[in-house]
Amino acid sequence: MRHVADHHYIQRGEAPCTHAYWQEGQVLQIMNVNKIYPWYFSSGAIVLYLLFIVAPALLGIYYSFTDWNSYSSEKNFIGLEHFRTILAGDPTYLLFIKNTVLFTLITSIAKTVLGLFLALLLVSGVKAANLHRMIIFSPQVLSFLIVGLVFKSLLDPNNGFVNVTLRSLGLDVLAQNWLGSLTWAMPSIMAVDTWKGMGYIMVLFIAGLLAIPRDYYEAASIDGAGFWQKLFRITIPMLMPTITIATVLNITYGLRVFDAVYVLTNGGPGNATDVINTAVYSSFAKGYWGLGSALSTILFVIMAIISFFIIRLMNRKVEY
Repeated sequence: MRHVADHHYIQRGEAPCTHAYWQEGQVLQIMNVNKIYPWYFSSGAIVLYLLFIVAPALLGIYYSFTDWNSYSSEKNFIGLEHFRTILAGDPTYLLFIKNTVLFTLITSIAKTVLGLFLALLLVSGVKAANLHRMIIFSPQVLSFLIVGLVFKSLLDPNNGFVNVTLRSLGLDVLAQNWLGSLTWAMPSIMAVDTWKGMGYIMVLFIAGLLAIPRDYYEAASIDGAGFWQKLFRITIPMLMPTITIATVLNITYGLRVFDAVYVLTNGGPGNATDVINTAVYSSFAKGYWGLGSALSTILFVIMAIISFFIIRLMNRKVEY
């Protein structure tokens, strides 16, 4: 039967199954003309993103306008009541927002400055640069649980390595309750977080520095430019895309910080080091799910506004 069918196509001057192949080719051609290919191949990822990222975020925003809690199955709409409590009612929540913004600002600047300094140092021809790069970057791959427990031991006010060393050098006045005092708890968390994260920013800057053509520096040297002139007229302007990425990463991480605070101080002493995410965790743990959702919504709005202005600022044209 197959032979007879093929003979029939040959007599008519057609190839077997040509119609099927033509249909498939036509479909692919239509997809190409209408630029459907990108959507076709990314549709699975888009669906997963909508299900597990966008949908929960929208539900969280909705719940922030309700009195949803673990003590009742009812979800009554209460409008902006939670937002009034957070922004104008209880000053404790304003402290959480202040701590979050302060932590983000200081750690972002510290990581960027130290990361750039280390990157410049390592690409300048220092000996064993690869070894130093590995050592500086290695804390980044560690869990903050491990890092936090190590530093809790190092910063212990009685038997910690830091205070024991200071006392042995006769510098008792400098020994502090680093994680238990109102003055030093937050700076200590910032220092530990900066130490852990600056290696990643350093690697970003190293990649950016290696991408800058050496011809620019050679031409500047011929013109008599010094180190600082090269830094501010060539290096930093050429690193603006990398600085933008590093700044956005630092800020989004800083605003979402949780593990550093939770492991080192658990928000203490009192609420002195609590940030928005530790307050969210506490609200959900106590069953105040609507209030926790409102805090998360405020955090999202802050992140969106800051990221928008940073990207706009960094995308301005620069002169080399």
